[in-house]
Amino acid sequence: MWDVDGIQVIACDIFGTTVDWYTGVTRQVEEILRLNDPGAFASEWRAMYQPSMARVRNGEREWAYLDTLHRESLDELVARHGVDVGVADRERLVRAWHRLPAWPDSVSGLARLSLHYTLAALSNGGFALLTNLVKSAGLPFDCVLSAELARAYKPDAAVYRRAAELLDVHPREVLMVAAHTWDIDGARAAGMRTAFLVRPGEKGPHQEADRKADADLTVSSFTELADVLSPA
Repeated sequence: MWDVDGIQVIACDIFGTTVDWYTGVTRQVEEILRLNDPGAFASEWRAMYQPSMARVRNGEREWAYLDTLHRESLDELVARHGVDVGVADRERLVRAWHRLPAWPDSVSGLARLSLHYTLAALSNGGFALLTNLVKSAGLPFDCVLSAELARAYKPDAAVYRRAAELLDVHPREVLMVAAHTWDIDGARAAGMRTAFLVRPGEKGPHQEADRKADADLTVSSFTELADVLSPA
């Protein structure tokens, strides 16, 4: 068994790691916009995610929470494609990120882990977004730790350190679980231990998912993580 000595908190990334953003957003884009390829639209929207947060991290713009960044990216995207989308439908699309399905292993695996560890959702999503998402997907987290609480975005070390501070633990007592190399790298640089969760279909058919990361542990599901950290 992997050395779990000292770990008190398991912090989990949400988009792509715990929930299937591609399927969820694609379905809602299809319902609202009736596009020929809603998956391509969802993927293009998601591709604007990191650049929009980078502008906050590097000081190009003032702090804005994720719903605002998603709305700005959406406005740019529909203008680029010449899609006629009213204000109400744009708001519905932004809220699509509040209602995403959990991966099949997430609820059961997290439930097992919660018997032994404090479980925290640690995401760039806003506090309201994460609260809505965790509730709608039935995810058994003990708390929601939004990047909004640090007024920064992962992989800024401030987000990971703020999470540890709020839970009154040392970063080394936190295991960060993520399906993204950049998130693993950020958590490790902030002093956390890391578990890379491989999600081959995380980005759908339009983009290649991360396949490996320099992590303390690599697993293929939350169920496998529970087997490793809390067997039987």
